[in-house]
Amino acid sequence: MEYRLTDFLPTTKKELELRGWDELDVILFSGDAYVDHPSFGVAVIGRTLEAAGYRVAIVPQPDWHGDYRDFKKLGRPRLFFGISPGCMDSMVNKYTANRRLRSEDAYSPDGRHDLRPEYPTIVYSKILRELYPDVPIVLGGIEASLRRLAHYDYWQDRLRPSILCDAPADIIMYGMGEKPILELARRLEAGEPISQIHDIPQTVYLSADITPTDQDIVLHSYEECLKDKRSQAENFRHIEEQSNMMHAQRLLQKTGRSYVAVNPPYPPMTTEELDASFDLPYTRVPHLKYKGKRIPAYDMIRHSVNIHRGCFGGCSFCTISAHQGKFITCRSKESILKEVKQVTQMDDFKGYLSDLGGPSANMYGMHGRNLNACEKCKRPSCIQPQICPNLNTDHSKLLDIYHAVDALPEIKKSFIGSGVRYDLLLYKSKDEKANRSAMEYTRELITRHVSGRLKVAPEHTSDRVLHLMRKPSFQQFYEFKRIFDRINREEGLRQQLIPYFISSHPGCTEGDMAELANLTRKMGYKLEQVQDFTPTPMTVSTEMFYTGYDPYTLEPVVTAKTQKEKLAQRDYFFWYKDKQQHGDHRTKHRREEPKEEKRGRNRRRK
Repeated sequence: MEYRLTDFLPTTKKELELRGWDELDVILFSGDAYVDHPSFGVAVIGRTLEAAGYRVAIVPQPDWHGDYRDFKKLGRPRLFFGISPGCMDSMVNKYTANRRLRSEDAYSPDGRHDLRPEYPTIVYSKILRELYPDVPIVLGGIEASLRRLAHYDYWQDRLRPSILCDAPADIIMYGMGEKPILELARRLEAGEPISQIHDIPQTVYLSADITPTDQDIVLHSYEECLKDKRSQAENFRHIEEQSNMMHAQRLLQKTGRSYVAVNPPYPPMTTEELDASFDLPYTRVPHLKYKGKRIPAYDMIRHSVNIHRGCFGGCSFCTISAHQGKFITCRSKESILKEVKQVTQMDDFKGYLSDLGGPSANMYGMHGRNLNACEKCKRPSCIQPQICPNLNTDHSKLLDIYHAVDALPEIKKSFIGSGVRYDLLLYKSKDEKANRSAMEYTRELITRHVSGRLKVAPEHTSDRVLHLMRKPSFQQFYEFKRIFDRINREEGLRQQLIPYFISSHPGCTEGDMAELANLTRKMGYKLEQVQDFTPTPMTVSTEMFYTGYDPYTLEPVVTAKTQKEKLAQRDYFFWYKDKQQHGDHRTKHRREEPKEEKRGRNRRRK
C-alpha cells in the first residue's frame, strides 16, 4: 500500500504546508522514531487530539545539541508542547542490567543508539522552557509516568524526587493518556491558565499552595525518605494500592517547600472508548522519512494486534499495572477484526499473525463477578498470593476472538506471542463452565497458536523468591509442562515449552540460583531465555532492592547489588558451558544486549 506524507501527522514545515496549515495547536516531541501505530504512545496521543479537531505535529528524536533547530522549526504552538520520551524508560532503553551501553536502540531507525539523550523528559523540557518560557509543557509516557513521585534511580544509584523537580514542565499525565490530554486541551482552549488547572484526574503537579485534607494520603516527604529508607518503603505501599484502585485518593508528597500532588486516575476506559482509540486512522507503519530503514521494535509488532489493556497479575518487577492499572478493558470483536483485516492488507503479510494478545495473553474478558467488591479492593494482584474467588476466569470470550480471527480467509495461522498465565489455566474455580473453557483454551493454545515454542515465565524455582515476585509456585510449572507434553503426544506434535527466569531478584541468594540450575538441568533445559533483574522506577521489586524492606510487611529483604554478586547469580544459568565458552559468554553479555534484556524491554513496553 502506498502512503502520502499527508497520511501521517506532520513532522516538518513542508508537511504543514501540504496541509495548508500556518499554525499548530499542539507540538509533540518524542524520544522514539515516529511510527504511526496504536502500540506507540506519541501516535496515540497525536491521533486522539487530531480526532478532537486539534492541529497536531510530532517532532521525533529532535537533535538536542547545537542550535536547537529541531525545537524551533515548527514554531510556537497555540496550546502546549507535549513530551513523550518513548515507549520505555530511556535508561532501560539505553543500558543493560550491568549498566553497559546497549548495542541497539529498538525504537530508532536502524537501531541507532545516539538519537536520544539520557532522560529526554528533562533534556527536552529544559530546551523548550529556554526557547519558549511562556508556553505550557506537558509530560507523558513511561519515563515521566513512573517517575511521578520520589523514586530510586538505579543508574545514578540514588533516590530522586519527582521528575517535575528536575524537568521545568507544568504537569504530568501518567498512565494511558487519552482522557486527560483531551480534558487539558479543552481547558486551555477555554482560556484557563495551566497554573490553575489542578483538578484533572490522572495528572501530577507541583505547588507550594496546597493544604492537605482528610481525603488526601500524605506520604513521607522526599527529605524524610532520603534520611530513612524504611519511609520510602512505607510510601510505596500507598502508591501501588492507589494506582490500582477503582476509586483512589489524592497522594501528596512534600518536596522542599512544595507538594507533589498526584490526582487519582480516571476510571478504566469502557470498551467503546478503547475501540475509539484503536479505530483512529493510523497507517500502522513508520513515517515515510524512514523508508529503507529498519525500526526493530516495529518489526516485532507489525503483524500483531493488541486486544485489551490492563493486567491484574501484579508481578513485583513489572510496571504494567503502574501505567495501565489492574482492571482489564477489552476491545470489541468488531474492532479487533477490523484491525486484523488491516494487517492482512499489508504488502508483506503472508498469512501469519505474530501475536493476538495483550499485557498478558489470556486475561481478555476477565473481571470480578461482584463489581461492587472490586470497587473497594486494594489488592495489587487479583491472582497472588492466590486467585481471588471473585475473579471470573472464563476463557470463553477469548476463544471466541481466536475463532473469529482464524475464520478470516486471509489468516493461515494466528500465534500468541504475549505471555500466557498458566496459573489461570490450572485454576479450579467453583464455576465448571470456566474450568471447561480453561481446558479448551489450553488445548487450542498448544495445538493451534504455537510456532513450535511456547514461552512461559515461571521466573524462579524457589517458592520463597516466587512469593516476593508475586508469582505462583514452581510446582504449577511442573503441572503445566505435564499437560503440555501430554497434548503434544496426543496430537503428534514436537513443540517445546520455553521457560523464562530471573536472577538477582530481591530475596534471591546464590543457593536459590544453584537450586534453580539443578532443577532445570534435571528437566533437560539449557537456559537461554534469562534476565538479570533490572531495578526500574515504581515497582515493588525496586523498592525492595533499594530500601532493603518488603513494602507490605516491612520485613528485611537481602539482595544481590554489586556487579560481582549479580554476575555470580547469573552464571548459574549457564552451567552447561565449559570454562572458555563461559568466559566468552560473560564478556559478550557485558558488551552487547542479551536476549533476556530484549524480553524485559518487550514486557515493559507492553
